[in-house]
Amino acid sequence: MTRVKICGITEESHALAAVGAGADFIGLVFAPSSRRITPAKAYEIASAVKKNSNTTKVVGIFVNAPQSMVNKVADFCGLDWIQLSGDESWEYCRDVIKPIIKAIPVEQQSPEEIYAKLSAGSKLLSTQRFITLLDSQANGKYGGTGLTFDWEIAQQVARRFPVIIAGGLNSENVAQAIELVAPWGVDVSSGVEVDGIKSPAKIRAFIEAVRRTDENKRIA
Repeated sequence: MTRVKICGITEESHALAAVGAGADFIGLVFAPSSRRITPAKAYEIASAVKKNSNTTKVVGIFVNAPQSMVNKVADFCGLDWIQLSGDESWEYCRDVIKPIIKAIPVEQQSPEEIYAKLSAGSKLLSTQRFITLLDSQANGKYGGTGLTFDWEIAQQVARRFPVIIAGGLNSENVAQAIELVAPWGVDVSSGVEVDGIKSPAKIRAFIEAVRRTDENKRIA
């Protein structure tokens, strides 16, 4: 089953729409972004998610933040996972108290270079669970670009490591991404928005497209 992460949630109603549609993860952004929320707001959203679901996990997204702050926010908000989308080292990751999603920008990196990074991370984090998120990078932004990248690279990496793919996904192209890459998960933010606001209808359509693709693959 392909896991689905709906990222950049800013409102409780949108989080619950994602839960109702069957999202595996919702993402709350604590880094500079138009979707950034406060720890207090994140606590409210995370609490609502946990009240309404035993399966949807809450992910906090950070970029180059002090470890102490990351761990403090994770504890206060009741986060299940931490996504590190900046230049954090594997040594940094080792001291994070929650399972990690480590974002790696694909641009200007070969599959071999990504393999080497993930192999080093696997050795250093041998007792800690982590998943890799492959994303596009543009204009100095750490993810959230809404742009796709070369999925052939993700396909090669996914043969050796569990990966989440992000960047420019929507209900129209996610099936193609899953069929080509066979990722552990997919991540969407702007692809389920209208004028920068999460759309419950688009969230449902995205998740339905993922589940339909998984079912077609299973039958085939």
